[in-house]
Amino acid sequence: MTAHGTRPNYVAVWAWLIALFVLGLGASFLPGSRRLAVALVFSTAAAKAALVGLNFMHLRAESKLVYAIALVPVLVVLVLLFALFPDFVHNR
Repeated sequence: MTAHGTRPNYVAVWAWLIALFVLGLGASFLPGSRRLAVALVFSTAAAKAALVGLNFMHLRAESKLVYAIALVPVLVVLVLLFALFPDFVHNR
């Protein structure tokens, strides 16, 4: 399944997903800045998406064309994020 012909350790990936879930859930209970909690939630979500994509969707074994195709939605999200950034900043 992967480039070396071995399967990923699904139990370890699942354990990491659970740990990242608990970390993101615990971010809402952190004292201090709400921005820090939101940044922590989004960073754990990105890490979980990468774990799922690489291990359960077997993207590690795919060609570079699949990565190029998968990069297009990421670029669209980044363009929208930067285009809408003034609205996020100035309208609370």
